[in-house]
Amino acid sequence: MSQALAFANAWNLATTLMVCVVVFRAGAGACGVMEASEYDGDPAAILHIFDPFE
Repeated sequence: MSQALAFANAWNLATTLMVCVVVFRAGAGACGVMEASEYDGDPAAILHIFDPFE
């Protein structure tokens, strides 16, 4: 998914589910979104972390 779409989906998930969500680079220009507690990939691939409590 594109970076703009990933950021929009991440913000929506974070505020709806009230969990921290991470946006990461998945390779070949693609981005992914998942719950921060489930992410165990390369920390250098993280683009942004959405924290709904901040």
